Amino acid sequence: MRVLPFGDRGLLLEVEQGAADAGVGADAARFAGDDSAGAAASAGAAASADAAASAAPAAHAREINAVLALRARVAASRISGIVDIVPAARTVLVHTARGALADVRARLELLDASPAQDAAPPAATEIELPIVYDGPDLAATAELLGLSVAALVQQHSAAVWTVAFTGFAPGFGYLVSDDWPFDVPRLETPRTRVPPGAVGLAAGFCGAYPRSTPGGWRLIGSTDAVLFDPDAADPVLLPPGARVRFSERRAAHSAPSALSAPGGPGGDDQPATVRVRLADEGAGDTHTLDAELYPHGRGGRGEAGGAHAATDAEGEPAFRIIEPGLLTTVQDLGRPGRAGQGVAVSGALDRSALRAANRLVGNREDAAALEITMGGLRALARRDAWIAVTGGWGPIRVGGHEADPYEAVHWPAGTELHVDWLAHGARAYLAVRGGIEARPVAGSRATDTMAGVGPEALRAGDDVHTGDAASTPIPPAEPVMAVPPADDLEVVVAPGPRADWFTAAARAALFDAVWTVTDHADRVGIRLDGPVLARERPGAELPSEGMVPGAIQVPPGAGPVILMADGPVTGGYPVIGVVTDAGLDLLAQARPGTGIRFRHARPI
Repeated sequence: MRVLPFGDRGLLLEVEQGAADAGVGADAARFAGDDSAGAAASAGAAASADAAASAAPAAHAREINAVLALRARVAASRISGIVDIVPAARTVLVHTARGALADVRARLELLDASPAQDAAPPAATEIELPIVYDGPDLAATAELLGLSVAALVQQHSAAVWTVAFTGFAPGFGYLVSDDWPFDVPRLETPRTRVPPGAVGLAAGFCGAYPRSTPGGWRLIGSTDAVLFDPDAADPVLLPPGARVRFSERRAAHSAPSALSAPGGPGGDDQPATVRVRLADEGAGDTHTLDAELYPHGRGGRGEAGGAHAATDAEGEPAFRIIEPGLLTTVQDLGRPGRAGQGVAVSGALDRSALRAANRLVGNREDAAALEITMGGLRALARRDAWIAVTGGWGPIRVGGHEADPYEAVHWPAGTELHVDWLAHGARAYLAVRGGIEARPVAGSRATDTMAGVGPEALRAGDDVHTGDAASTPIPPAEPVMAVPPADDLEVVVAPGPRADWFTAAARAALFDAVWTVTDHADRVGIRLDGPVLARERPGAELPSEGMVPGAIQVPPGAGPVILMADGPVTGGYPVIGVVTDAGLDLLAQARPGTGIRFRHARPI
């Protein structure tokens, strides 16, 4: 394997048979308006991983087998400092803990030099996925492939599929099969909405959509299996390496899919099988996907309560939203360690500001707070509270009186808090003693605006409750050397895995130019305006590979895009560099028009 740098907290492992042929395949990831994020006022963008590597299906399967074997070997090594392992089309991305990169790299190189174990790998989980072949593109896809509809259905249902990797949305698995010889072109015009449960084909892949989202795959059927359930011990139904068979159903299901348990009739040597839970099985203690992953339903907000109601809704809310401003969301420190399941880290973009706000009111540093984009928040206290506002800089008024940022402030019941429009920076953080209460999803209360996971953005009339995150008394007031965020930024960039895809002049221009933040900047990514970064091989395309926040992707013919916390976990544009972990907090305060200069990171 080749070990490639991926910033200061990541390494990209490239399987040998795919390392030399990077011109095959395409992941035409789209960076366009994100209508599904619930952030209508944000001009931001969503780097869609809906399009994946497009190569001959047989080549897909061979490379995927090598990737999965490498992933399994890394996982079995139990190297200290590895936080997450993300397989993709030809690579495995290893996320490392802070400060562990050099040690992890050395141990991975030793692992590569050591002989592989002769023991057979454990049998893959086998999943039988119910499907009704009722997709709107079924007949047209069959005609495109020169098949009858019956022949296409037979071929698809007879194939044994393997989950190559996850991405695009939590629970979305990219499936490949040695039994599937077809390379299916995507729709020329993607749909603005693909319904949840839709089963589609694109290139050599098959996939099922866990939630409603835009998409360009050809839809041949639908499944009512729960593909992502954050209440489950293993929330992803289709993890990398699992084997999948599609079981045709000609009408609405009448009973859950009954599959044998491990060690059942198939014997111990057979793959373990799992029971697939269907979306309308909500009885007893089993929660439905809609109620947990998408608290207000897949299509919009529900009528019962806000996303921010306390788990025990009998308590008095802390405050009510009068005006939410441009975009206000609940954020904590996110969901690290789940990228291998297709779940982005999300969480506060300016983590240092979140931690500071929580410390000021005596909360744990990881408590949930409100992230207020560009200001404009007004709220009415329903009971006495202690608050602190940090991050972006603008006027703050409590009960009509000026308040200072980076200070604990008493907010009396019946008075109004106004976090006015920010003069400096892009995001302010409002911490309330006790922390913001919201139902945890996959271990976090954070709102992921791209995937639609977690609480919805706040709106006028929402009641907000507090929790039990207070861990110490409110500390005594101390002089704080707080300064507003800079109008222009210097950001440190570490090497990216695909810097060699760009000309020497382009690599120099990345650090020589002053880049300007465009209007397309949000929690998913920041598009920059500046010189063209020319490639060494114009027209070459990159199969999907893992991504991290801070990755600087360069789409052909467009400006660089810096992925942020809600960005996709896989993508297909080459990464020329990666903003260091510390630099991400600075970028959180970048607003349209902000100038950015990149500086080289010191070698690790």
